[in-house]
Amino acid sequence: MKQGTAVAVKIIATLSIAALAGCAALTDRQSDARVTAAEREFPPEGQFIDVGGRKVHAVVRGEGPDVVLIHGAGGNAREFTFDFIDRLTDRYRVIVFDRPGLGFTDRTADKYDSAFTTDAEGPEEQAAMLQAAAAAIGADAPIVLGHSYGGSVALAWALNHPGNTAGVVNLAGPSHPWPGDLGAYYKVNGSVLGGAIVPPLISAFATDARIEDAVTGIFTPQSVPDGYLDHIGATLTIRPASFRANARQVNTLRPHIVAMSPRYAAELTMPIEILHGDLDTTVPLDIHSIPLKNAVPQANLTVLEGVGHMPHHAEPQLVVDAIDRIAAQAGLR
Repeated sequence: MKQGTAVAVKIIATLSIAALAGCAALTDRQSDARVTAAEREFPPEGQFIDVGGRKVHAVVRGEGPDVVLIHGAGGNAREFTFDFIDRLTDRYRVIVFDRPGLGFTDRTADKYDSAFTTDAEGPEEQAAMLQAAAAAIGADAPIVLGHSYGGSVALAWALNHPGNTAGVVNLAGPSHPWPGDLGAYYKVNGSVLGGAIVPPLISAFATDARIEDAVTGIFTPQSVPDGYLDHIGATLTIRPASFRANARQVNTLRPHIVAMSPRYAAELTMPIEILHGDLDTTVPLDIHSIPLKNAVPQANLTVLEGVGHMPHHAEPQLVVDAIDRIAAQAGLR
């Protein structure tokens, strides 16, 4: 047995014993209280769009050609409403979505709601829901920008809805199969037992310091912007349902990428901009964006020297410039 798997099994076993020993009721009460507090402190900032009886949360601001922004793993629309959206609203109508299961957007189907399932909606299913939501408010062919996991959703949007895609901006998004696995964290939380037991414990007992450390790690080597933690609503991510959704979406992403990646060369014919930091250790440049550029000749790759996994915070103007280039190529401006 691999060491990571052994550690994961030990963690699950330990937590299972604790729950059976009588901690479950206390955990549930504490978790419920933190969920209520998180949703009160960080309420929806936008509107709800009905897609087949399910609600999609969207923040819509500005006027002009449509730009859709899709956040990454564990995030929500606040990732872009922190300050990035304000860089665009003078000349674009900007639509920022919560992805399915995260923020305040519903899962795409009831089957994903169970605490004991290991399945999750992949990028294609998420893209279909968000594209339908965009179309419902008149954004028939927007520029679609995705960060990290959202970049995979943006690519799926372009592959499966090319007539509804003016162009794609991929910010450090997974695009190609990666070697190895995702480690014990995702093994635990993506499993049946771990996914049922661990999220309420994390929701109930994760300290602010642990949350801040996790955010700091995502930004490395850049520092976390002033005010970011006060705005982002990180505690929304550790609500049990959202935590499970995120873990299982990430844990099941690779097979979707395996299926999507052979399609890029023939099917991605729209303008594409790729921005990726050369110090990104979360989604490595050489495994993802360089092969994506090689597969799609018209794509423009901007390698950001000294930048980690958050290019829209580290170099926001370069991301805005990429959006403007696509708007010009697509005849939107």
